Amino acid sequence: MENTSASFPNHLAWHETLELHELVASQAVALMKLKQFIGNVNDGELRTIYEQTIQGLENNLNELLQFFPYAPSSQDAADTRVSTAFYAGDLLIFAKTSVRNYSIAITETATPALREVLRKQLQLAIDTHARIFDFMYRRGLYPAYNFERLLQNDIQNANRALQMGY
Repeated sequence: MENTSASFPNHLAWHETLELHELVASQAVALMKLKQFIGNVNDGELRTIYEQTIQGLENNLNELLQFFPYAPSSQDAADTRVSTAFYAGDLLIFAKTSVRNYSIAITETATPALREVLRKQLQLAIDTHARIFDFMYRRGLYPAYNFERLLQNDIQNANRALQMGY
């Protein structure tokens, strides 16, 4: 990472490292899913879109992984159960996205009855997120309080996704 100004340190800030973590984690899961599903895509044009998306995600991950050495912590080896971690992580990303989507939808809602339904469903999405996070945390699949291990898990998942065939 090139330092373009003496006023900037040669490492990432905590907040941008967390955003990097979110991007790499979600894109690695998406890449694995696309690689698993592409064999079922029979339409030629759609298959081409899948291939382009896979190539784009591979490029994204390769570029983003270059920044991990500049995270504010060193890396620590991590050992996770791949299938459980993958499925749980996918559900966690879905739950987080749902919370964000419901939050945005509520701010665009003028009809009180719809707003109440969205509020109720937002609370369910929050509860789902809490349940899956708790599950992952208890099983050591989401080391939320061990930043170094969290980043190492991202690197391993991204590399696993990049090495998968399709």
